[in-house]
Amino acid sequence: MLRAARPLTMCLLLMLPAIVLRFTGVDLVPPLSLVVYGVAVVAASFLLAWAAEAAEVDISGGLAIALLAVIAVLPEYAVDLYFAYRAGDRQEYVQYAAANMTGSNRLLLGLGWSVVVLISLFVASRRTGKPVTMLILHPRYRIELGFLLIASVAALLIPATGEIHLILGFVLLAFFGFYLIRVSREDRSDGEEPELIGPAARIGGLAASKRRPLVIGMFIGSAGAILACAEPFAESLIGSGSALNIDHFLLVQWLAPLASEAPEFIVAILFAVRGKAAMALGTLVSAKVNQWTLLIGSLPVAYAIGGGSSALVLDARQAEEMLLTGTQTLMGVAILLMLRFPGWAAWTLLGLFAVQFAIPGTHGRYLISAVYGVIALVSLINFRHQIRPTLMAPFRRQVKTRVRQPDNILV
Repeated sequence: MLRAARPLTMCLLLMLPAIVLRFTGVDLVPPLSLVVYGVAVVAASFLLAWAAEAAEVDISGGLAIALLAVIAVLPEYAVDLYFAYRAGDRQEYVQYAAANMTGSNRLLLGLGWSVVVLISLFVASRRTGKPVTMLILHPRYRIELGFLLIASVAALLIPATGEIHLILGFVLLAFFGFYLIRVSREDRSDGEEPELIGPAARIGGLAASKRRPLVIGMFIGSAGAILACAEPFAESLIGSGSALNIDHFLLVQWLAPLASEAPEFIVAILFAVRGKAAMALGTLVSAKVNQWTLLIGSLPVAYAIGGGSSALVLDARQAEEMLLTGTQTLMGVAILLMLRFPGWAAWTLLGLFAVQFAIPGTHGRYLISAVYGVIALVSLINFRHQIRPTLMAPFRRQVKTRVRQPDNILV
């Protein structure tokens, strides 16, 4: 119990200054406020991630995946939905809602997917003494790919029309609801105990009488802290941009998602380092489904509740960012149609993610979008016989399949 309490105590101490400031109404200069509330959001995100993992001990099979999928997205969504809500009566906040959404999606796929795959291949090569060039996913993840492929095609309407309409939002939310129902019926346990790491493993190892109240308390405490800090953290991002003479759009696009998704990235990387490559990538693929359906679908709803119209209208830059994010997503899905993630694809995703910072601006966004699009098109043509099974996977019951592991492929 003592070992489990140490990291929890550290997170609570990191959250305490922000909570005190929030409820006493004390204002700090924006850069200092950004640090205080940003640290609190990261600490609360870790608590939420540990609680979600430990809860797998008490919630079995696909139901755990379905429930935890919703819980895991809270840190990212709290900030983005605040921006969308405020945009209802302050149109300049539309750019921040779009920035946070596109940044989190590109960060997850361009950095998260690629780094996890490259680490997994490196670890496997070191352990086997042979070059391992490809990671293969279990066939059950074709369900997630099917949802992603359908959502990716639907999301292309956004840059084409220059808006995220309320109807599209409801469609994506309903699609996410169907995803939860679908995976809740899928048995993914394979009769094995959930594999936990770090503080989550220590919490999961406690007696049920101690574990369950602790997990519930962590859920309530971390969720409350995230909701309390979302507004000042979001506003401090904008204020810090002005104070430090940094582009507000870029600060919101990259810093906020990096803070809120840090725990998820760290957990996935730890899985990869420990040789659980498919589990690491599978976790991030599932997270991408959440972002590409629930997050996008929620934005026009929050916008309308905040007093906006039936469509969240994007300007030219925001539409370009959405095109770039959509083509990146389509490339990610296309190269995974065979349920195999080759090393060259991981390097390409990582390289293109990095290049966008070297060639910013409209021409750069269109150029990188074109590269993503060409790779996606070539992959779709090469793997065209896998398109129909992938599209149908969300609507069919999966058959358990044993994955064969060649010498140069990591399962």
